Amino acid sequence: MVILNWNGAHFLRRFLPGVLTHADGARVIVADNASTDDSVELLAREFPSVELLLLDRNFGFCEGYNQALAQIDSAFYVLLNSDVEVTLGWLRPLRSLLEASPRIAAVQPKILAHADPTYFEYAGAGGGYLDRLAYPFCRGRFFDTLEKDQGQYDDSRPVAWASGACFMVRKTAWRALGGLEPAFFAHMEEIDFCWRLWNAGHEVWYHGISAVHHVGGGTLPKTNPRKTYLNFRNGLAMLYKNAAPSELLASMFQRLVLDGVAGIRFLLGGQFADFWAVLRAHFSFYGKFGYWQQQRRAARPRLTVAARPGVYDGSLVWAYFAKGRRKFSELGLR
Repeated sequence: MVILNWNGAHFLRRFLPGVLTHADGARVIVADNASTDDSVELLAREFPSVELLLLDRNFGFCEGYNQALAQIDSAFYVLLNSDVEVTLGWLRPLRSLLEASPRIAAVQPKILAHADPTYFEYAGAGGGYLDRLAYPFCRGRFFDTLEKDQGQYDDSRPVAWASGACFMVRKTAWRALGGLEPAFFAHMEEIDFCWRLWNAGHEVWYHGISAVHHVGGGTLPKTNPRKTYLNFRNGLAMLYKNAAPSELLASMFQRLVLDGVAGIRFLLGGQFADFWAVLRAHFSFYGKFGYWQQQRRAARPRLTVAARPGVYDGSLVWAYFAKGRRKFSELGLR
């Protein structure tokens, strides 16, 4: 289990005891992204059994994990956020699924809200999905609308993506794909990685028998222009990198239109910093277009919307805002 930490001493103090209690024999490693708080001192003083891997600067979420996992040899890695509380028996179902099914490269548990575990949590919920324009959503979470956990997603199934808050991944697949996209820095990196897994012939799953509780917003709060920038830039780049050749032009055009609509909504709502973040996101994408072309060639996209599990062949934006769909069951997906 690898926890990437940056100035998260308060989370380490709060949640590491449970991680160690329920480690089920796994190594527990904290990769520190050049924290400036007392994280390193805390680990040495209060958690001497935890392995500490020191990075010489803050590489961000994506490259931080790439740097850390390159130095760790294990058949499986668990990427675990520092603000996650694990539960009794959570690890074994994930490991058993990967051991039993060589085609499965990554799997996430059920992710519930730490503040109220009767509800699903924003970052992962009951498994990650995409609509045809690559807008992410989850079973149990549409935009900021969360479902109550009533056992409706206590299953295991293939999904479009596994949550970066907590997922287990096969080392061979991780290294074959080069890990997370370093240019993303943070946000939507796990979705891009899982889409590349599918394009490479692997599978990504959700396992609802395993459950963890996630605080969320530990790095950036939900309403933050920096997060707006990263989500819009990375979402656009992810779609360009991974969409099937036959669907690329139409998908990109529609995505650009909807991004423009979102920008106008920010402007009319007086959210000027978020409006500017959308503009900067697009300027950044166009400015690095040559790089994204190289990444698209490396990803070798091939799977259409119809061929990828966990994809809604429609617009979630339209379903949510125009049709009032608030639950996964209302989309007609199985």
